Amino acid sequence: MSLPPLTEAEIANRLVNVRYPDREYTLPPGLLPDPCRSAAVLIPFLRDETGGGWRILFTRRTDTLADHKGQVAFPGGRYDPGDPSPEATALREAYEEIGLESKDVRVLGRLADFRTITNFCVTPVVGVIPWPYPLRLAAEEVSRAFTIPLGWLADEANYEIKQRQLPDSHRHIPVVYFKPFDGEVLWGISGTITLALLQTLKNQEISA
Repeated sequence: MSLPPLTEAEIANRLVNVRYPDREYTLPPGLLPDPCRSAAVLIPFLRDETGGGWRILFTRRTDTLADHKGQVAFPGGRYDPGDPSPEATALREAYEEIGLESKDVRVLGRLADFRTITNFCVTPVVGVIPWPYPLRLAAEEVSRAFTIPLGWLADEANYEIKQRQLPDSHRHIPVVYFKPFDGEVLWGISGTITLALLQTLKNQEISA
């Protein structure tokens, strides 16, 4: 899945008509009967120091968190009753987790919601941030922040979808796995969101 060079305006335009992601890599309907909890994440786009192509900022969660411990993730977290929108949730959490000031983020749009195996309904918010940036990691939540080139993520040779058996169940769910990059493995819900983002940016039809 190659991507053409994209401007901020072109990225925002592709986010206007987002459709629900392909069921090939989302949870089967009815798997989680209880109502989900609202959450949001920020997908931070940035240009590297050389002024090259787009990169995306990721974090690695600490091994002490209750959900998705030790996994590669986007900055974000659960909805707070004081948040007026998913964008507000994503920006507040990004500030708390990596010290990213809301005023420094140019929000371009959002993707459709995704349901996680831990029963969160996550809204991915796409934004552009300046780089380099003086990140301040919350040590209790984030063990590392790093970037991956958008072009590498879009290369179909760098990811695959596998069936994974749920613990204590005969059921299997599709899970997106990317190849290791810089010692990190992007997979699970963050991999799923990334793959949907790539399809959206390519302006590719996504079946409902």
